[in-house]
Amino acid sequence: MNETTDSTSASVPEQERIESRSIDWVPLSERSGKPWSLASLWFMANANVTTLATGMLGAAVGATFLTSALAILSGVAVGTIFTAFHSAQGPQLGLPQMIQSRAQFGYRGVILVCAIVVFSLVGFNMFNQMLGADVLAMTTGVENDWIWYALQSVLAVTLAIFGYHWIHTTQKWLMLLFLVTFGVFSVMALFVVPLDSAQYGFGDFSWPAFLIQFGAAAAYGLGWAPYVSDYSRYLPPQTSATKATAYTYGGVFVGGSWLMLLGAFIAAALTGTAPLEGVRDLANQVVPGSGSWLLIAALPGLISVITVNIYAAAMELITIADSIRPVTPTRGIRILACVVVGAAAFIGNMLSTGSFLDSFGAFLVILLYILVPWTSVNLVDYYFVRRGTYAIREIFDRNGIYGTWGTRGLIAYFIGIVAMIPFAMTSWYTGPIAEALGGVDLALFVGLAASGVSYLVLARGIDLDHEWRLSDEHRRLYGEHAVAFGAPQADTQLDEANFRP
Repeated sequence: MNETTDSTSASVPEQERIESRSIDWVPLSERSGKPWSLASLWFMANANVTTLATGMLGAAVGATFLTSALAILSGVAVGTIFTAFHSAQGPQLGLPQMIQSRAQFGYRGVILVCAIVVFSLVGFNMFNQMLGADVLAMTTGVENDWIWYALQSVLAVTLAIFGYHWIHTTQKWLMLLFLVTFGVFSVMALFVVPLDSAQYGFGDFSWPAFLIQFGAAAAYGLGWAPYVSDYSRYLPPQTSATKATAYTYGGVFVGGSWLMLLGAFIAAALTGTAPLEGVRDLANQVVPGSGSWLLIAALPGLISVITVNIYAAAMELITIADSIRPVTPTRGIRILACVVVGAAAFIGNMLSTGSFLDSFGAFLVILLYILVPWTSVNLVDYYFVRRGTYAIREIFDRNGIYGTWGTRGLIAYFIGIVAMIPFAMTSWYTGPIAEALGGVDLALFVGLAASGVSYLVLARGIDLDHEWRLSDEHRRLYGEHAVAFGAPQADTQLDEANFRP
């Protein structure tokens, strides 16, 4: 195995055209790929009209284009840091993100975080499908939401069932489609569509407006963190952690910033417009009659990101089931989980009502609050406490050293949640400190610090020497590769059954 092997479906054995793995450890014999494949995957995961809609939130509360642009760039830059560092864990451990989180939250304690992630992913897919249904209605003239929801669900679930390698390959081709369509459109719009000069200033600058856009952008960049390593776990363990981090960061930052800036530009040029109408109308100004075609070109990107979410949420569902009662992670269980997640978003959309932008903005703020303490605990544990070394076999043992309930991780998580409450600002609640600061939302930074510091203090009681001895013992017995930070690995074909007691 080496880092130069291509990561496409061609590298998968014939019997694995439909991926069979889910929450189980990926043996070295199945590891392949290059870290640059992460850039195209995460670029396209963000280069879609849902991301564009996120960039319109600042304008909706009075921010100028310049204010929104600064908030977007800084927000995505901050949020993506955490996502990128989680991505580097995949090649080292060969595990899905939430299975690895058992080391901090316990064999069953991780159920809490998994349930939150499933809820957030189903929510994201509901919003994605709303936009997709609107695209189809606007371009075909057929307004029948349930048909369009069903069509998107079937396509996305099918690709998710085929799995990891097919998703990576699809994202590479869709990136080319995006560059040809939205790339040309974005450049032309800058020259053809003028903005009012006031949009290039700060106007009556408002910190709440800035922070609403900043928080939404940061949440969008951070939102991938709970499952980002699901899409890097097939890379060889020799993969450079720096490269995995950099390519993931670049993909999320460029894709997210580009589309959010385009959304802010549309909102500034066409005041009060909805996301899709804004894309269509601006495209028609650039090239008359091109609006509908550009919307059609956006549809595959929406379906692909729905796929990315379904695949990851299926992992979380299987993790929840396995944490309650151990299951054998077969292909059939993964297919069933994908179908359940796809059906949940479909049913949710059939029952939902309300304004898209209002609902989506509130959803992103809540998502940010509940994910920040988890990402802080997980990253502090991986990089500062255990320093990338885990006894992988113990992660699959409910009676193992990581325990049933990881009290340290759970306590630190809830400390972060409680610490954020006075600083929080949502559409239905404003904390006393946020109110005293004139609506400035600092909850993100407070939550990160509170959970990270408290976990560092609580982790002082962990017997790391014992854990590392177990890791060394497993490596001697089974050839386990999980050592700290990319140290040379023995290229040993392993029997993954050794990692499930």
